[in-house]
Amino acid sequence: MLASAATVGSVAFALPASAADGSAASAADSSAASAVAAYNGVCGAGYKVVDFSNIGTLGTAYLTWNDTTGENCAVTVRARTGAAVYMHAKVFQTNNTQVSASDSGAYTSYAGPVYIPARFECVTWRGQIADQYVTEAGHCG
Repeated sequence: MLASAATVGSVAFALPASAADGSAASAADSSAASAVAAYNGVCGAGYKVVDFSNIGTLGTAYLTWNDTTGENCAVTVRARTGAAVYMHAKVFQTNNTQVSASDSGAYTSYAGPVYIPARFECVTWRGQIADQYVTEAGHCG
């Protein structure tokens, strides 16, 4: 059940009823502790993590936002580096899939970063490691 909204940068989040009383610092802060792989900062200065989704136990797909540039960045990070495996990072405007960026190949630690302009747009993002993947949507900048 959603009870209220919070904002990180200019990205709004719906908060579950349990967080509506202020018990969670923010949507990004409260959930960051459960990521399988830590965000590695490769999107660059000014990009803040707005969401993530674990890809089983293999790693984590991250979506970041830069309020100054109005861009989203996506990166897929492995939990443990090792022999190269197929990885994929993708982000696109949900209502205009022609505005899209992706990176895929055999990587040892991460795929991406990939960037799209997304001010006043909603995005869908995807991460894949080997045969496991996640696809998420709903963040609007």
